[in-house]
Amino acid sequence: VQLQASGGGLVQAGGSLRLSCAASRSIFSINNMKWYRQAPGKQREWVGTVTSGDSTNYADSVKGRFTISRDNAKNTVYLQMNSLKPEDTAVYYCYVDTAIPRFKTYWGQGTEVTVSS
Repeated sequence: VQLQASGGGLVQAGGSLRLSCAASRSIFSINNMKWYRQAPGKQREWVGTVTSGDSTNYADSVKGRFTISRDNAKNTVYLQMNSLKPEDTAVYYCYVDTAIPRFKTYWGQGTEVTVSS
């Protein structure tokens, strides 16, 4: 497994979870690291990005509640999710792309987050 996601679970509305995604050491020169999510019956949607320069961007639906970060020494990306809402319920997927070779992409297997009301 080249991307291993973890940290999902069941949480009450208003609670917090922290997702992690560790990339295999066989993946070099990671550029962007991202999180996506897919709710039941819906298309996969982008959640947030952290670039190699540590710039971050978020979907409007999570802005101010979620924080994406990375630890390059560990080849790991994190998603801190606060003030969770039932509509955040989804399977969360991590994604990375590389600079060398350019734009090679990898996806994690997904970790499920369920927010109860």
